[in-house]
Amino acid sequence: MRPNILFIQVDQLAAQFLRCYGDAICHAPNLDKLAATGTVFETAYCNFPLCSPSRASMATGKLCSEIGAYDNAAELPASIPTYAHYLRATGYQTALSGKMHFIGPDQHHGFERRLTPDLYPADFSWVPNWGDEGERDTNDPRSVTIAGVCERSMQIDFDDLVTFHAVQHLYDIARADDDRPFFLQVSYTHPHEPYLCQKEFWDLYEDTNIPLPDVPALPEDRHDAHSVRLLSDFGMLNVRFDDADILTARRAYYGSISYLDAKIGELLDTLDRTGQRESTVIVFTSDHGEMLGERGMWFKKHFFEPSLKVPLIVAGGVFSSARAATPVSLVDLLPTFMGLSVGPGWTSPVESLDGEDLATKLTKNTDRPIYAEYLAEATTAPIFMVRQGQYKYVHSTDDPPLLFNVDNDPNEQQNLAGMPDHAEIEDRLRALVTQRWDSTTLSENIRLSQKRRRLVLASDLKGTRPRWNHGEDPGSDVVWYRGETSYNDWAFRYLPIGEGS
Repeated sequence: MRPNILFIQVDQLAAQFLRCYGDAICHAPNLDKLAATGTVFETAYCNFPLCSPSRASMATGKLCSEIGAYDNAAELPASIPTYAHYLRATGYQTALSGKMHFIGPDQHHGFERRLTPDLYPADFSWVPNWGDEGERDTNDPRSVTIAGVCERSMQIDFDDLVTFHAVQHLYDIARADDDRPFFLQVSYTHPHEPYLCQKEFWDLYEDTNIPLPDVPALPEDRHDAHSVRLLSDFGMLNVRFDDADILTARRAYYGSISYLDAKIGELLDTLDRTGQRESTVIVFTSDHGEMLGERGMWFKKHFFEPSLKVPLIVAGGVFSSARAATPVSLVDLLPTFMGLSVGPGWTSPVESLDGEDLATKLTKNTDRPIYAEYLAEATTAPIFMVRQGQYKYVHSTDDPPLLFNVDNDPNEQQNLAGMPDHAEIEDRLRALVTQRWDSTTLSENIRLSQKRRRLVLASDLKGTRPRWNHGEDPGSDVVWYRGETSYNDWAFRYLPIGEGS
């Protein structure tokens, strides 16, 4: 009998902040239990450290450079199959509750039902412009200085809605006549910044020694070229936050994880109440990580471990209590879901995919290379990453290369690129990059795509602006961000706690 699949995805959760990845203070009992009963993949990477592209590559099992999903405003073509298409074709009922960040008029991409709106715009509002980014209104120092406790926020409103509809959908499935197995993706926006959480979750960390970053803020001349661009883009280059502000933001981040854990507990409890737990495989991951002050950096968009490494837990079927050391990535999810659906050894009848079934990675195979890329704003050329064994190599035609021994140097402070005793390793990893990508052609395609989308956006701003977001009409009034005002003004619109709280 084919299992149901509950796929729980969160946003911007670095693996290192969960107990099953070594954290000592995180209060997330539901995730702890899931990790204890399932397989924890010790080294799991996203394939693009940015929301929409990461989800596009994950859904299609293809790197973003192959499908044109270059940034947070790049359309995922309706003609490219996703795991929802593949599963639905084999007889699954598919539903999505929460954020998927699909860009373009197709807001289903194989999901039979969408239970909620999305959080962010589905149009070209956030299209980059390489070499001339101009004034930006996302990711700035307020994320750190406006942090702490709140009564409600836009993100809390959204994730409460996501949970409500997901729970209701599980009840509806249990009493329906439809005997197809289900694939339900529940996708949250926490612990994505702003770093705000409710008091009950903030209080879980009272008298707890919240750690400061392992690597404090670095001077400009000690940052790599991409870090300098990112910090400049965020308005954070050479900014030094007070330790108190850093600790407040990090405590609220922990609180947001605990809030998520409570929401996940509601989902798992519903599976138990409806008798569906034993027949359901549960998959948990994040779309990318979070720097959270390491090296003075915040958010994502880099290939350092906190930004790139995500939690990945699979519980059910062959995925029993275990830890898997083989490096994996999010493009492995599509073939994994299909392996659960039709059996091991599945391959796409349509095209070659970049991922492999995780069921085949339960024994160690450190020779397998893992690939990631960054093609969005705050760069002037594609940036590529390959991880093989203990080494991580980052390459761009416009930046000096980076090479780290992640096992011996987990904080990635010693760049081994250009060192004679690592020349053979660097040459081998560079060869993998040049075999995989044609940077010149890709750059040309990205710049053309940006120009096209900026023209489309400019025309859409004349007259009535179209809306591609699920369940909305042009001009309709919604509380979610639609790219028509300042993102930061929207994101920091929260309700503080009352005086008596």
